[in-house]
Amino acid sequence: MIFLKKNSEVDLMRKAGRIVGETLLLIEENIRPGVTTAELDKIAEQFITKHGAIPSFKGLYGFPASLCISVNEQVVHGIPSKRKLNEGDIVSVDCGALIDGFHGDAARTFCVGTVSEEAKKLVEVTKECFFKGIKKAEVGNRLTDISHEIQQYVEAAGFSVVRDYVGHGIGRSLHEDPEVPNFGKPGRGPKLQEGMVLAIEPMVNAGTFRVKTLGDKWTVITEDSKLSAHYENTVAILPDGPEILTLIK
Repeated sequence: MIFLKKNSEVDLMRKAGRIVGETLLLIEENIRPGVTTAELDKIAEQFITKHGAIPSFKGLYGFPASLCISVNEQVVHGIPSKRKLNEGDIVSVDCGALIDGFHGDAARTFCVGTVSEEAKKLVEVTKECFFKGIKKAEVGNRLTDISHEIQQYVEAAGFSVVRDYVGHGIGRSLHEDPEVPNFGKPGRGPKLQEGMVLAIEPMVNAGTFRVKTLGDKWTVITEDSKLSAHYENTVAILPDGPEILTLIK
């Protein structure tokens, strides 16, 4: 069931979204060679709780941390640890926060120092395909109009879109209907309506779109061990177009 949000509820989601966006900016400031993913997780949790919110991910389905931090060939759901970031890594950071009954959810992929040209292009294309997609996030369009734009842009750049993991509706629950795939033919799925709020999150691989899950039952990696990047925002569908709730300008 798709829950349409009232204006007052979108206002509350703006608050959650701002906390998530500010958390990711803080993490970006702390990305450097030598920092551990556990240290980044601690920074995020302290910031989120200091602002009166609760980390959305911690304890969700048993996940042990406040951030999902996925390095290089890791696609999503990486568990923060004592692993140190190295020069040339790319690191995807997924963050959620709950405040006043509503969630915000966003992800960014950061470059650690100087990275390869392929890695740089992958990170840029993953971000750009999100913005291509939300041009279709308008009242009256179909959900997969967004999906198709993302897939077309990614594949034209020589990369692939992950199929096994998708975006989602978001609101009082972190994961709500509908699922938001990053691939597919246009003109399908529910019609976009005012008050829908979606977490749109392309996950893009340098090689095959196929992925597998490691023995920790959480960390998803590319099947061919090539790089992966992730970019996500919480987006409200409004009469005058989409509003990105988790992007701090």
